[in-house]
Amino acid sequence: MTENALVRMTGITKSYPGVVALDCVDFELRAGEVHCLIGENGAGKSTLMRVLTGAEQPDLGSIVIGGHESHHMNPSMAHALGVSAIYQETDLVPELTVIQNMFLGHEPRNKYGLLNRAEMRRAAQRTLDELNVSISVDARISDLTAGSAQLVQIAKALTRDCRVLIMDEPGAVLSDHELRNLFKIVDDLRSRGLGIVYISHRLEELLHIGDRVTVMRDGKWVETWGVEETSTPQIIRAMVGRALDDQYSKTPAIQEEVALSVEGLTLKNHFSDVSFKVRRGEIIGIAGLVGAGRSSLLNSIFGAVPADEGKITVRGVELVADSPRKAINRGIGLVPEDRRGAGLALSRSVQENLTLPSLDSLSAGMFLRPKALRDVTKKYIQELRVKTPDGAQPVRFLSGGNQQKVVLAKWLALGVSVLLLDEPTAGVDVGAKSEIYAVMNDLVANGMCIVMASSELSEVLGMSDRVLVMSEGRITADMTIEEATRESIMAAAVPQGERAAS
Repeated sequence: MTENALVRMTGITKSYPGVVALDCVDFELRAGEVHCLIGENGAGKSTLMRVLTGAEQPDLGSIVIGGHESHHMNPSMAHALGVSAIYQETDLVPELTVIQNMFLGHEPRNKYGLLNRAEMRRAAQRTLDELNVSISVDARISDLTAGSAQLVQIAKALTRDCRVLIMDEPGAVLSDHELRNLFKIVDDLRSRGLGIVYISHRLEELLHIGDRVTVMRDGKWVETWGVEETSTPQIIRAMVGRALDDQYSKTPAIQEEVALSVEGLTLKNHFSDVSFKVRRGEIIGIAGLVGAGRSSLLNSIFGAVPADEGKITVRGVELVADSPRKAINRGIGLVPEDRRGAGLALSRSVQENLTLPSLDSLSAGMFLRPKALRDVTKKYIQELRVKTPDGAQPVRFLSGGNQQKVVLAKWLALGVSVLLLDEPTAGVDVGAKSEIYAVMNDLVANGMCIVMASSELSEVLGMSDRVLVMSEGRITADMTIEEATRESIMAAAVPQGERAAS
């Protein structure tokens, strides 16, 4: 380890009943570096960072921050030593303004103990200006984009005299433009001498922004490299313990029968005059920039947000998609972008989530059949390799990849024929991604059709039989997979005004 490390964690061990979450892990962070921390879901990354922030107490080990050693860190101590964390799921209060959120819990006060609002405003504006962020300090968080809210979280951390900044999946909710802006801010913070721990499943982000990379697997430290010393295949092998030579392995399985037909579908202010057809065994990828209308389109087909105009046909019979129940009854399932908020009941068990849409077929009259529920749950836990002790485990305790598998499993248990996937591998590690892609291949091989909206062009190109591109709510390109390239997709995704300007 480096003598002048800003953070030095030594021999960190943490166990929960039946699980060793961290097994004698060493980790260091230097001032002025971006240290990328990666591993599959459940590898121990988040637990290690919770130990650093004082949210979790280790069973063994020590932490040194700026020369101050502790065996029992707590959040107050961590804040006092300059440790702040920014998570993918924002901890901002939506009803409060930017300035209120930035100083929540540590508001400056005058000599009379009253809020020093003038100082709050000056300090908030100064911090935003230093970050080159043009957001009004009086704006409510609920009125901001996800990218702007992420920037407010960074500004909030800097108001606490931050020396160590933990960024957990900061790019997961950002557009390409917002991500580039985030990289500029990270570069600036690094140049000021901050130590930044950057956690992400997107390996291209890590190799672009990082100075060093540490890989964890099964609660253990595996390897640390300088970014220039490693490669994506090497990182993947360290993460999953094996090479993923071709994680897509797409096998054509298209049949003649049209499973889903969309004609002239329109939802005011979201998308207009969208038409396409999907055959059995086909995967159609929908690409486009954030705000292009992809999610709204899938939600309308599913009946969650009924369209104003247009026609949807499933297996030759028209569907009046004005409610999810009608879509489900016709064999359509949706895996939403926000799996935690819209795809799962987090307080419920794996079994309850997995069997919820299928309760009619798992009941006898008014009564549920417990054995049938258990059998179905066990079947899909095994088939999708869901990492869970059993079906009784609350789904909130599963990793992101395993939660996504539960969302998939509930539609497979129901036997849908049309599956709508919105960002199916967002926040999912490379090992779980490979498993989800394998499930998709199995499904289309058995005659299902899939419509997949994704921001990851490698995923669109690797898994699709045909690619639709949306821009400003309209289909701007319909390409075979042989015609589709990163360049052709991005050219069609750019708004018309920007294409004309270029």
